[in-house]
Amino acid sequence: MPFELNEKLKNLEPYLPISGEYRIRLDANESFIPPSDEVWDDISKRLGSIKLNRYPDPYATELCGLFAKFYGIKSELVTAGNGSDELISVIMNGFLQKGDSVICLSPDFTMYEFYSHLVETNCKTIQKRDDLTVDIDEVISRANEDNTRLIIFSNPCNPTSIGIKREDVRRLIKSVSSLVVLDEAYMDFYNQSLINEVENYDNLIILRTCSKAIGMASIRLGFAVSNKKLTDAIRCVKSPYNVNSVTQAIGCAVFSNPDFVRRSIERINSSRDLLAEELLKLEKLYPDKLKIIAYSANFVYTRLRNAEELFSFLLNEGIIVRRFGDYLRITAGRNYENMELSSAIEKYLNGGERP
Repeated sequence: MPFELNEKLKNLEPYLPISGEYRIRLDANESFIPPSDEVWDDISKRLGSIKLNRYPDPYATELCGLFAKFYGIKSELVTAGNGSDELISVIMNGFLQKGDSVICLSPDFTMYEFYSHLVETNCKTIQKRDDLTVDIDEVISRANEDNTRLIIFSNPCNPTSIGIKREDVRRLIKSVSSLVVLDEAYMDFYNQSLINEVENYDNLIILRTCSKAIGMASIRLGFAVSNKKLTDAIRCVKSPYNVNSVTQAIGCAVFSNPDFVRRSIERINSSRDLLAEELLKLEKLYPDKLKIIAYSANFVYTRLRNAEELFSFLLNEGIIVRRFGDYLRITAGRNYENMELSSAIEKYLNGGERP
């Protein structure tokens, strides 16, 4: 008899990031800032001392310590992973069982539902309001009614760039018995983090990534922060040597240069503000064609009358962004990239002609 895939794999569709070469890439919410010379020198020194014949530190002790120091938290509350994706998978596999109830929001990061599907949970998606904001009271009500085991969402949101105030997130955490997994991948661009409050709650795990503000998307590095009990549980269920020595070395070099990280965040915020300013000018000129939704992260979320057509137009101009139905998610790039994008959009909105 031929081998058959099980039911949870038969119709599973993979996450498909955009591939290919483009003149200007503003699609993946990556940082446009490469490491400074000082960081490169530190990376080189650390890589030169790696013992490639030995397993890496299973707890990434130095790395977690430097991360904790940068954010002003205790290192024993930090677990390192291969990006937030691995940590989401680890948390769901460890804290959930088949048939458990999970709440996700929509729109939000699609991988939450993907991983919950693999664990064979009963994943329930709560649609956001028409303005794409979250009804916290509805989430609380649904979680308590359904005896929800886990709630997961991003703040600020990917893809909408809308942030939730910390007092609303606190109210959610305190009002449910569910484990709340708060993905703060873009919180370096928004000042409503709860990372310094994890010890106040027995049901909160915060995720952070180095792929956005930190500018290290290629090394796949993320962190989970929670109280000691939850941290011990996460460390129990992750694989023993999950973060390789090269990633640990590069991560240590970056967090050993905190001024570089802070300057990078400032530059990205400045770029994001410039991008938003240019797009808001176009919104005033073409209010019936373009609407800016939000820009609390390192990208601007926009609604277009003809998003698919504009997306294709930008491709022809050598510019790639991310399309979600009637919306475009546009990552902040270098200033000249922001200006070229704005000019290309204006050209499209003006009927294909430069104004």
